[in-house]
Amino acid sequence: MRTSRIRRFLRSMSGLRGRLIVTVVVAAALGATAAAWAGVQQSTASLIEANRRYHTEDLAERITQAAPSAQYPPGRGSLDRLRIAAGENSLVRYDDAMSGDGIFASGAQAVPAELRQALNAQAASEDPGVLTQRVDIDGRPWLLIGAPVMITAPDGTLTPSGIEVYAARDLTDVEEQVDGLARGAATTTLVALPLAVLLALLASQGVLRPVARLRDTAQRLAQGDLDARTDPAGVDELARLTRSVNDMAASLQDSMESMARMEEGSRRFAADVSHELRTPLTTLTATVEVLNDILTHTNSIRSSDEQEARESAQLAVIETRRLVELVEDILDIARIDAGTAQLRREETDLFEVVSTCVHTRGWSDDVTIARPASAPGDTTVVADRRRIDVIMANLIGNALTHGGAPVRVVITATTEEASVQVIDSGPGIPEDVLPHVFSRFYKADAVRTRTPGSGLGLAIAWENARIHGGTISAANHPDGGAVLTLRLPQAPEQATREDGREQIP
Repeated sequence: MRTSRIRRFLRSMSGLRGRLIVTVVVAAALGATAAAWAGVQQSTASLIEANRRYHTEDLAERITQAAPSAQYPPGRGSLDRLRIAAGENSLVRYDDAMSGDGIFASGAQAVPAELRQALNAQAASEDPGVLTQRVDIDGRPWLLIGAPVMITAPDGTLTPSGIEVYAARDLTDVEEQVDGLARGAATTTLVALPLAVLLALLASQGVLRPVARLRDTAQRLAQGDLDARTDPAGVDELARLTRSVNDMAASLQDSMESMARMEEGSRRFAADVSHELRTPLTTLTATVEVLNDILTHTNSIRSSDEQEARESAQLAVIETRRLVELVEDILDIARIDAGTAQLRREETDLFEVVSTCVHTRGWSDDVTIARPASAPGDTTVVADRRRIDVIMANLIGNALTHGGAPVRVVITATTEEASVQVIDSGPGIPEDVLPHVFSRFYKADAVRTRTPGSGLGLAIAWENARIHGGTISAANHPDGGAVLTLRLPQAPEQATREDGREQIP
């Protein structure tokens, strides 16, 4: 159960909804992360700058207040007073003399050489000022501030005194504040993710609802409901797509209705023509058969004209019979299409029907019939005996004509269905022909239009099997030859008309 839920979840996430949710969530996460990162960077820079400005201004003010009381060149006392004025962790240096405390108690090792060089250059410039540098001492962050002490002449000219003041300010609190900002930004981003998922779900529902309606419409169209439509809502791309689908469905419906009318007209025309031809063909058949009988029973042939007349009469009989069979086939399949064919179901033993079919048509020498004694089911089905005979005559006749003798007929049954296999000894059916063998008027070799049969025999067999609730399939036997298999249900479903006759599906 849990595995199936996981599979359904993964399948849903691989669809359009999942991709939309993932896209929105990723976009929201990236946006929140970028905004948080930019905010943290800006806040950190502002915090560090504010801290640096405070300490530099504080140190400059302290030195400005204490410098006038210092002597030049300064003695030890002046250096100490300047150091005390600079505050804790300060160093005052003049040449090799130094006064320091805190981290500078052991000397000037904590002062980077580049800072001192930059400070001396700054003192010699026209605009001397205070320099800062961030350093790590014993794993702790410090802000190192360097300031030169300048001598101001009465005319306001600034001259370097040679005294350097360094002060270190602990940045641990600042670092903790920066870390706090980063944690706050990360927390905000994590809080934004569930909201992003919720927004993605809401957005996906709004976007995919029209898509789901279009999907349902497409499924109904595929199932044959040509009236299926979707009401477009709005003026966006989905609404335009919906209108396009509706237009396509309307065009498809018009085309299908037009084709149905044309097909119905063609069927009605064929049925009408066949019906009108039936009576004159019957008369013509009787006439040519009488003529053929007269010529056949003539004891002597006096001239070549009489021989040609006999052959012509025999050919006329054959062609007239073919034409009658074709008309009968068209009428039979037209009745099935029109739903006017009737079934007279009765207990029908398939072995008996097949045996009678083979015997009456003179196929006994070429056809063998087998019924396994160990068959679990009964080969007797409830069916229209005459139509089962038509099916078997077409299947076996097709096997003898297009496959080759000997033909084996194998009858089997289960508790649910009975089946009849017709196996010929021919080369089999080409793979590209198999899907079309039950199509009407289909012949594998289009050039051989005069091959025996109307091209309707297997189609009529297929239609008769269908109205019994059964099927016919075509395949090739592993040992060679084609296999046509009829399957009939043991308990067919029957529908009846209001007048009591069975409804033909």
